[in-house]
Amino acid sequence: MFSSTSPSLATRFARNTHVIRSEQPLAEDQMRQAAPSIFAEGKHASRSERYTYIPTIEVLRGLRKEGFEPFMVAQSKSRIEGKSEFTKHMIRMRHAGHVKARPEANEIILINSHDGASSYQMLAGVFRFVCCNGLVVGTVSNDIRIPHKGNIQDDVIEGAFRVLDDFEAVDASTDGMKALTLKVDEQRAFATAALALRYGERTEGQPPAPITAEQLIEARRPEDLGHSLWTTFQRVQENAIQGGQRGRSVQGRRMQTRTVGSIDRSVNLNRALWVLAEEMRKIRSA
Repeated sequence: MFSSTSPSLATRFARNTHVIRSEQPLAEDQMRQAAPSIFAEGKHASRSERYTYIPTIEVLRGLRKEGFEPFMVAQSKSRIEGKSEFTKHMIRMRHAGHVKARPEANEIILINSHDGASSYQMLAGVFRFVCCNGLVVGTVSNDIRIPHKGNIQDDVIEGAFRVLDDFEAVDASTDGMKALTLKVDEQRAFATAALALRYGERTEGQPPAPITAEQLIEARRPEDLGHSLWTTFQRVQENAIQGGQRGRSVQGRRMQTRTVGSIDRSVNLNRALWVLAEEMRKIRSA
């Protein structure tokens, strides 16, 4: 659990992204600190007349009436003057009907922009309280994309309930990972595959990744110790996404790995790691 009931301050965790997360539902003034594009009053000038503009905040207010509450928001920044008010943003929500009886909370992820960089996109996610990890579910859930045309608000609300229906499968997948014990060499194999997802495949003659597979499976806290697929997945995910590990640059200099801050890169890497864990679960369970 979190040690405090107050929201974290809006902080820059990458060069082009701001984020705020709280254990209590975020108020609109808190969200505005980190993600003002949620409150954009129009579409970017580059968009045509066919582009339907509906402010994200109005969609969120509609979702709130259906029992969904935001617990995290993030927004990409832009170097183009005046464009930051329209850039891509992400909201992670939970539904009031899901009681917090597990060490994780199921979340619905809404991604949108007002500059044409993104359609409305709905994904399933899992938030792990002990380490504040925000996972993104891969193959067991719908990936719902809604173009900027037509009755967007009703379509987004319908999409949120479709993702909500997927959480039974998400819970079953999570429980299966927790029940599966990995041998040391299997943990290393998982981390090796994850290393390639994070830093790319390394062919002969190329410099190695800045860190090793063994570093990816290092535990940051006692709760992450263990040999299950779930704990292995959690250690790898946090180390790959959060960074902060000592390694070597391409030039051989000492360095620390960086946080994955880009919304797109974070979501894509998170989903790829989930798929990797899910496939390993299926192989071992066969």
